[in-house]
Amino acid sequence: MAKQTGSLSINSENIFPIIKKWLYSDHDIFVREVVSNACDAVTKLRKLALIGEYNEADDYKYRIDVIASPKDKTLTFIDNGIGMTADEVNEYINQIAFSGATDFLEKYKDKATDDQIIGHFGLGFYSTFMVADKVTINTLSYKEDSKPVFWECDGGTDYTMSEGDRTEHGTEITLYLNEDCYEFANEYRVKEVLEKYCSFMPEEIFFTNADAAKEEKTDVVDSNAEEVKDNADEATEEATDKENETTEPKEKPINDIHPLWTKHPNDCTEEEYKEFYRKVFLDFKEPLFWIHLNMDYPFNLKGILYFPKLNTEYDSLEGKIKLYNNQVFIADNIKEVIPEFLLLLKGVIDCPDLPLNVSRSALQNDGFVKKISDYITKKVADKLSGMCKTNRENYEKYWDDLSPFIKFGCLKDDKFEEKMKDYILYKNLDGKYLTLSEYLEAGKEKYENTVFYTDNEKTQSQYINMFREQGIDAVVLDHNIDNPFITHQEQKHEGVHFARIDSEVTNTFKEEVPEEELKETTDKLSEIFKKALGNDKLTVKVEKLKNAAISSMITLPEETRRMQDMMKIYAMGGMDPNLFGGNDSLTLVLNANNQLVQYILDNPDGDNTNMVCEQLYDLALLSHAPLEPEAMTKFVARSNEILTMLTK
Repeated sequence: MAKQTGSLSINSENIFPIIKKWLYSDHDIFVREVVSNACDAVTKLRKLALIGEYNEADDYKYRIDVIASPKDKTLTFIDNGIGMTADEVNEYINQIAFSGATDFLEKYKDKATDDQIIGHFGLGFYSTFMVADKVTINTLSYKEDSKPVFWECDGGTDYTMSEGDRTEHGTEITLYLNEDCYEFANEYRVKEVLEKYCSFMPEEIFFTNADAAKEEKTDVVDSNAEEVKDNADEATEEATDKENETTEPKEKPINDIHPLWTKHPNDCTEEEYKEFYRKVFLDFKEPLFWIHLNMDYPFNLKGILYFPKLNTEYDSLEGKIKLYNNQVFIADNIKEVIPEFLLLLKGVIDCPDLPLNVSRSALQNDGFVKKISDYITKKVADKLSGMCKTNRENYEKYWDDLSPFIKFGCLKDDKFEEKMKDYILYKNLDGKYLTLSEYLEAGKEKYENTVFYTDNEKTQSQYINMFREQGIDAVVLDHNIDNPFITHQEQKHEGVHFARIDSEVTNTFKEEVPEEELKETTDKLSEIFKKALGNDKLTVKVEKLKNAAISSMITLPEETRRMQDMMKIYAMGGMDPNLFGGNDSLTLVLNANNQLVQYILDNPDGDNTNMVCEQLYDLALLSHAPLEPEAMTKFVARSNEILTMLTK
């Protein structure tokens, strides 16, 4: 063909700055675009062979090669797919944004059912100019009597086209990297990007370091020449054999063309699921279980969602859902597709029908995407509720790890909450798992419509013992998501109230005494303690508790405590934590039946009264929460002083 020059047919002369600075936010994404185009080229040729419009040898090996040359600062992509004629280069390359894949699908949509054409946009090839000063294309169409085409562009709007030298159908694209992007000629950097975007593309991809391969070939030839200098003919033959053995090794593709999610769940083993999890997420803690998504209608969606095991409540709840489009990696954690609460999980989702924008960095058509999101939510809820109904023992075993996911889901998604409301479990003080209705039914005579809970079994052990003595059950809610969750549950279950076990002293723990009988005692003890502690704002309440061994307790109203917890969670701009009450919101409960409290009443001006008041207050605080450093220092010194007094 005669040499052809021209200007790219585009609407804007600034197309390259737009591509470089706006269209693609991540520079490494050009690898995804070029390799996925190469996959398209191979898939198209396979498809033509399938419908009888092209004949290829049965043992023909389709492949894609990525070749880096650190020395030449180049990166080359080669496929043996459909190739292009000069007219097609004009149409698909020189007219920017015309989509070859779209045109191909339109032409052949009724002749085959299983298309896997990745490129829908036509601009992907031009992402190469984000990293290259010059790009060349050497291509030969599969069509009979086609001539090879060589295309070259230096990043402006001008190009040259001439006859190329390629002898096999397919396309070779070479990027002459710009100075800022030499990193993409580095073997390890290229492998990293290929692993990120191309690990599961549907055609085999091979990587070669051209410089290293040349050095290895030279080393083999040189060593053989040294060995065979006494027998030139024999040596030449041996060197040739050794060279062929070296230059044609048993290669392994860098990708898995049949990832686990593309298989039917019945064809996957438990070990395969676990191995895939380890490989993709580099997490060697076994997942609890997984959900294999496999849907063909009304949209095509496949994937695997894993429920990871959390070691402690302090583990990060940030999961990773990898989104694919026809086995091409698009992004992590796209919130439009993945319901927010499921972003706590780990998994892969492949949806060829995703309405992506030109750069595949964002989604279009909110209604369609919402249907995908709703489907995923439904499948997860069905799996969890089904497990609870058919295998409650396993469900209970997993509950401590599952609960953050489920509770977050209930907070964020009404449909999920509606499906899961009867399958939310609460672990009681004996480690038994109960639903809300089971807990309320068991204690309706002692705590009707009230759910008592502890969020720290160690610091609240005194209160737990009181509950046990009176035969009252409580549940353990010790995760940081529980504070907003119990408020949500109160809104969903009218009349039900959650109360931490130290929020009040219920009638169950007290002797029935008219309040007026205790008023004089309350006033007297309040005055003594305020003076001893130097705290005029102290709130004192006197009760006659059934357990005379308990001297003092601290209670904090449930609403106040929740507000304080919210303040801690949201860390509102350095506000004073005492703004919503602090210790001023605490109530010191004194037991009139206790011997130490009686001592204070009988000896308001005694030598040791102040010390006893301070000790009872600190003991009450300790059973409620850890003391501040200064208060703890005083408490230890005072305890030593009391013990010393006892030994005199």
